[in-house]
Amino acid sequence: MKIAVLLSGSGVYDGSEIHEAVSALIALDRLKVDVICTAPDRNQHHVINHLDGNEMDEIRNVLVESARIARGNILPLGNLKADDIDGLLLPGGFGAAKNLSTWAFDGPGSAVEGETKRIILEMHAARKPIAALCVSPVVLAKVLQEGGQGATLTLGTTEAASPYDIAGFHEGIAAVGADPVACDSGEIVVDETNRIISSPCYMMDASISQIYDGIEKACTRLVEMVGQ
Repeated sequence: MKIAVLLSGSGVYDGSEIHEAVSALIALDRLKVDVICTAPDRNQHHVINHLDGNEMDEIRNVLVESARIARGNILPLGNLKADDIDGLLLPGGFGAAKNLSTWAFDGPGSAVEGETKRIILEMHAARKPIAALCVSPVVLAKVLQEGGQGATLTLGTTEAASPYDIAGFHEGIAAVGADPVACDSGEIVVDETNRIISSPCYMMDASISQIYDGIEKACTRLVEMVGQ
């Protein structure tokens, strides 16, 4: 069984959330899955200094930065086809909303990066399962909007502490046809019809062990869906 992990850079503020990406890699490895790390070969929207939060005057490539997490073993997304894999997982991090899409800037009116859109549409058409962590469900919601497919997704809950506007995020994905469901970190939401699993992870105030719990559940369900 092969699962692709779609990365968007290296670092929460301008790329993939590293804790989430590594947790997914560990969970999938424990499930005895062959993992293919992949990322689009394009420049990041911008580069953020993760020490002080300020933008840096640099240009970095999403594939090159993602290779840091993959220890160099990474495939350009343009070379990956749905036929090559059994499932797809998207970690969170602002890169999902800045590099894989423009949701961070344009919300429901955002665009999705071309190769990201292609692989999601290929996977969905082939009924191969997809897991989306943290903020990355916005990417799925936007891609599936074009096909009139309203996926059931979560970005968290307003019933627990969060550093983000969960209600606003849920209103945003509802505006593009998704059905938002409240869910706390450590838990998952499963859309059996569209074969999509989502977990809020660091969209909520959570410890690394709490986000791992949710990711482990998401990965386990992803693998189960492959066999269904």
